[in-house]
Amino acid sequence: MALKVVTEAPTVWNYLNGLVNLYKPAGVTIQQVRNTVVHNLCRDLNQLEVRPSLQRVVIEDGFESKLVVRKVEDLSDNLLVVGPRYQPDDVKCRFCANHGRFTSGVTVVGINNGSNLAYRLQQNRPLRVYRVTGFLGKATETHFAESRVTARATISHIGSEKIGRLLASIQASHQRKMFELSGIDVQSQAAYELACEGTIRPADNRQPMIYGIRLAEYRKPFFTIEVHAINETEAYLGELIHEIGINLKSCAHCTSIRCIRHGHFLLEDSLLRKDWNLQNIISAMAHSNKLIHQHPDMLQQDNSALQGFDKKD
Repeated sequence: MALKVVTEAPTVWNYLNGLVNLYKPAGVTIQQVRNTVVHNLCRDLNQLEVRPSLQRVVIEDGFESKLVVRKVEDLSDNLLVVGPRYQPDDVKCRFCANHGRFTSGVTVVGINNGSNLAYRLQQNRPLRVYRVTGFLGKATETHFAESRVTARATISHIGSEKIGRLLASIQASHQRKMFELSGIDVQSQAAYELACEGTIRPADNRQPMIYGIRLAEYRKPFFTIEVHAINETEAYLGELIHEIGINLKSCAHCTSIRCIRHGHFLLEDSLLRKDWNLQNIISAMAHSNKLIHQHPDMLQQDNSALQGFDKKD
């Protein structure tokens, strides 16, 4: 089947509905990402062939007292009067995760009719995977690198084995909490059946839950951990690094947070900032539609178990 080049903006607009996987840079807010995406979409749409101005019927006097009916351009719909055909207010945009300013990585966005899919994906609470980097020996006010240093400590006694044992303890404590936060009795038959199905999510969608945590890299004083979690926030991950430093008989603060997976949306498939244009976004939407078709559990699950959970991903 031969490909056809589409130059009509209304036709392209009809295809601009779905989810897209973007790479959010660090130091940029979600609102700035939205403004950039919407601006680029409107710019590219207005460069295509937009619809012509509307016509209006005019009745004028003709020769020999006869009336002449003809169509003329409606100046109230002229581009010089109303501005570009596609305005930022025309584009609906919804984010599946409210990443903070310091967080980078995978950001799933629903555009136009895809806003409904983004809402369903957000309510379904799929697993997210982060690479969080901390700095040992310094503590800050907000647990992030840009704030004032409040404490210093030695780190010569800290090794990778000690960090690994601490992370294993944190993971075990969160696994015990899973059943407490799921809203069922741990000693009940329902708890046993849920345990047989696999990893479960808590009933409260405001309670952060860590399903897996491991040491990914250790270069003193920097260390990077991989966190599999739901209901987490940027502040929670920063506080987690702070608590790790305290439990290591030292102190630490967070230097970077990168989301490498959101459900089945991977870091390798996310669009970089330079690729946030109309053509690439529509192509990314087609890829996202295939993912949703292959993994319908991302939008709706039949039970509380996390589907497709694999800590090796």
